[in-house]
Amino acid sequence: MKKIFVAILCLVFMVIWSCSSDGATPEGKPTSKTLTVDPNSIEFLSTGNSVSVTVTSTADTWTISSSDTSWIQLSKSSGNLGSSLVSITSLANTGTTVRSATITVSSNQAPSVQITVTQPPAAVVPPVTDLYPSYNTNPIAADATGMSSTAAQLSANIKLGWNIGNSLEAIGGETAWGNPKVAKALIDLVKANGFNAIRIPCSWNQNMANATTAQIKADWLARVKEVVKYCTDNNMYVIVNIHWDGGWLEDNCTEVQKAANNAKQKAFWEQIATNLRDFDEHLLFASANEPNVENATQMAVLNSYHQTFIDAVRSTGGKNSYRTLVVQGPSTDIDKTNKLMLTLPTDKVANRMMVEIHYYTPWNFCGMEKDETWGKMFYYWGANYHSTTDTAHNATLGEEADLDKLFKSMKTQFVDKGIPVVLGEFGAIRRTTLTGNDLTLHLNSRAYYLKYVVKQAKANGLIPFYWDEGSIGDKGFGIFKRSDNTVFDTQALTALQDGLK
Repeated sequence: MKKIFVAILCLVFMVIWSCSSDGATPEGKPTSKTLTVDPNSIEFLSTGNSVSVTVTSTADTWTISSSDTSWIQLSKSSGNLGSSLVSITSLANTGTTVRSATITVSSNQAPSVQITVTQPPAAVVPPVTDLYPSYNTNPIAADATGMSSTAAQLSANIKLGWNIGNSLEAIGGETAWGNPKVAKALIDLVKANGFNAIRIPCSWNQNMANATTAQIKADWLARVKEVVKYCTDNNMYVIVNIHWDGGWLEDNCTEVQKAANNAKQKAFWEQIATNLRDFDEHLLFASANEPNVENATQMAVLNSYHQTFIDAVRSTGGKNSYRTLVVQGPSTDIDKTNKLMLTLPTDKVANRMMVEIHYYTPWNFCGMEKDETWGKMFYYWGANYHSTTDTAHNATLGEEADLDKLFKSMKTQFVDKGIPVVLGEFGAIRRTTLTGNDLTLHLNSRAYYLKYVVKQAKANGLIPFYWDEGSIGDKGFGIFKRSDNTVFDTQALTALQDGLK
């Protein structure tokens, strides 16, 4: 009996010990690991697209897999503690029925969770050519009046350009990003201070009267035309583009979106080109802004967007038959453009094409607003403008020699072959939280940077357009104070002008 009692006592002790040492809290409550996903269901487009899913885990590790890998692709197969983004991509559904799959996230420390995936068949989607009606409803005969200059000749005429940034491309409306409506007095001020060209970043996707037909609002077309006229009335050159515009084109240089985006590109440019058809060669059109491209496959898609742009503009006739058109390099990055933009779209009119790139190099100096793990902000740029007291913020890359090399590569690749290059955006923010000698050195360094960019751009046949987003505060680019149309940053303005000398 005593032996039985001892055995029972031992058994009870073992149970208690087991509970307290295997996932129990001091209060004796077991802990649990969890996995969650957001969203937990996805309906893909029939043409295929990508969706980001957030996996949140209190487990140390987890895995993710699909029940059907023939049309579902995952950006990663595993993850760790915390929150992670997983991009789930579907190929186009070329069948005739809805298809489905299950994505499972699992761990040996937590219950698994699932994401339900469905995709309708492409058969229910009309052909891309029928997505939108044709807006080339009244093409007219070619008109060469006032259109005699080649792209190279126009390039020689444009001395210095300026961007009306954060205005007509602002999401939410022209004044949504803090600037007043563009006034003719502003354009007059810009012209009076040495600029003879204006780049007008424009949004169109948010200004549709009917998204189903991709029809642009008549009052928006009229407003863009009004601002263009402010410029041409001053005998200034003007570039009108499709800017970021919500990213519908810029973020989707992919085979999945290629057909649908080309349909919208065609619809938009038929309307834009028809609306602005009567302006002479002082007006140029630009296909996009900063299209995100990382490889040759995406570059081929971007070239298809450019081809659609050129064909749509030319089809409207009139002066558009001869207008100079601007196509963007991949990400408008010089190095990527040099490596990936090996061919250009075709144009039935010779010598009327330009290539566009942007320049914010080094980003640590031009736009970086806080130190990162991969590098610090640069306050001082240029061989003769390094600080002896704040050495941690001297530029360590992207200075004069690097700029010279990059600009020369564009000259060799395009300019020397008769294809002008538009430096559509460049600039560097003011860091006015600095004080004393640090602030003085920074501003002098910034002025030197702006002067050097303009000087080397002109030396290599690049057409410089300064990026001005209207901000006159800390970390702003603004040169002109748009609230009262006066010069705000005389030092930067003088630097840009000096670059032309």
